Amino acid sequence: MPQTHKLTPRTTGRTKPLWFEGVEVPQFGKLSRDAKADVCIVGAGIAGLTTAYLLARAGRSVVVLDERPIGGGESGRTSAHLASAIDDRFTTIEQRLGPQAAKLQYESHSTAIDTIERICLAEEIECDFARVDGFLFLGRGHEPALLQQECEAARRAGFHDVGLLDRAPVTGVKSGACLRFPRQARFHPLKYLAGLARTLQNMGVRIYCGTRVGDLSGDGPVLAKLEGGPLVHARHGVAATNVPAPIDNWLAIYTKQASYRSYVIGMEVQAGVVSDALYWDTEDPYHYVRLAAAPDGRTLLVVGGADHRVGTLGSSKEADGRFAEIEGWARDRFCTEHGKGALGPVAIRWSGQVAEPDDGVAFLGRVPTAHHRNCFVITGDSGMGLTGGTAGAILVSELILREGEGKPDHEVHPWAALYDPARSPARSLGATVEFLKENAAAAASFSEYLTGGDVASIEEIPHGSGAVMRDGAGKSAVYRDERGEIHKCSAICTHLKCIVRWNGLEKSWDCPCHGSRFDPYGRVLMGPAVDDLAPQGSEEEGK
Repeated sequence: MPQTHKLTPRTTGRTKPLWFEGVEVPQFGKLSRDAKADVCIVGAGIAGLTTAYLLARAGRSVVVLDERPIGGGESGRTSAHLASAIDDRFTTIEQRLGPQAAKLQYESHSTAIDTIERICLAEEIECDFARVDGFLFLGRGHEPALLQQECEAARRAGFHDVGLLDRAPVTGVKSGACLRFPRQARFHPLKYLAGLARTLQNMGVRIYCGTRVGDLSGDGPVLAKLEGGPLVHARHGVAATNVPAPIDNWLAIYTKQASYRSYVIGMEVQAGVVSDALYWDTEDPYHYVRLAAAPDGRTLLVVGGADHRVGTLGSSKEADGRFAEIEGWARDRFCTEHGKGALGPVAIRWSGQVAEPDDGVAFLGRVPTAHHRNCFVITGDSGMGLTGGTAGAILVSELILREGEGKPDHEVHPWAALYDPARSPARSLGATVEFLKENAAAAASFSEYLTGGDVASIEEIPHGSGAVMRDGAGKSAVYRDERGEIHKCSAICTHLKCIVRWNGLEKSWDCPCHGSRFDPYGRVLMGPAVDDLAPQGSEEEGK
């Protein structure tokens, strides 16, 4: 019988998103012996489970592997907007890559929403799915001309009924001039993934959790190597993870995208005060808002934003400042006249991670390197991971199912060229600039080798916290647990040797170079790193 999902150290954070409250998610054990399948999928989030669903419906045998529980990655840490209005905005995509790229992005995300809705109906998945309008309004100091330009670009991309309004026709929001995007949607991501997992069980898909995949490769048959020994033999492999860690060291996607942390709060609001819709603004980083129901029946205004590059924010007090910023912004924007129906207290808060490609377009498709020709990736969500992951599942499953036709991928599916993982950032000037900027920031992180530590002695580290300390010529990542026991690891990230930094909110070691994250004890939480931080022993307080 399914059990209520428990947040564990093997998920990607210590904060608990709203979606984990009161939801029963099927639990799956480890793979204990070798297995065979037509397709092996790494990742049990929305991208992996949707790919498994589409392939299983077509008669393929599928194995899904994840070291975490269903939804234990970033799919469970989103605000669960389902939008075909592109976060990076149509004007930006059009300027960087041209009008056809903007059109294909709109088409793929719109198709993804349709697919989620169709699966909900076909499989009777109760996940609070609803179609709603989306509203984009101006950020502080931005001119109305920006909205006019975005409206025109959206229409050129195929979003013909986007509307430019003097104000949003909704309650509880001080929008000012805005764009209205119809046919957007919202849902409960954990309920959806739980329902999808149960459906896959009934379809005969084999799902295994609790074991890390260390390698996924193959230019003919694909081999997935699991920590502890078991192997999965398959005709095709799919890395459907936030960053495709089992294969990324060859593909080097990490050089073409940057990882960012984003912050989310749930604020109490009286039912009916704020209209049910999606809201976001033009600021950078932008704010994003929706309504959601808490398990106890309260209505919450879910508000996110205050993004920053991974590894550039340390203490929990610094995170408090990020939460305070989005709370203050929400209280200014969302309220009624004369204080009636004003927002209540913050009931919940959490953070998540997004991968930002240099050109704003996800990496969905075939791995181009010689030893991975039968492997595929779904990554680079650019803040739209739920629709992006679903679009990736549609594209990748089609490439796998039609591989026998002998056609190049771009002739098999119209989205393949846009999302091609082999593409170069040099295909647009804007992407090249972003590529150079983000990789310069990563290179600058190596200066940490020359600095002192965060603290001079272990005694300065509070219980339940961590700090990087100078240790002779090297550096150690030192965590003092709640009992006072000291746990020491090398502070050198096992991916490309940058120095990790402490994340006081999620209690993790985060790499500022390419977004790898490790739990307090040095175990990998997120790639591109595959190996844990090297242990350096532990000691009892007072020894």
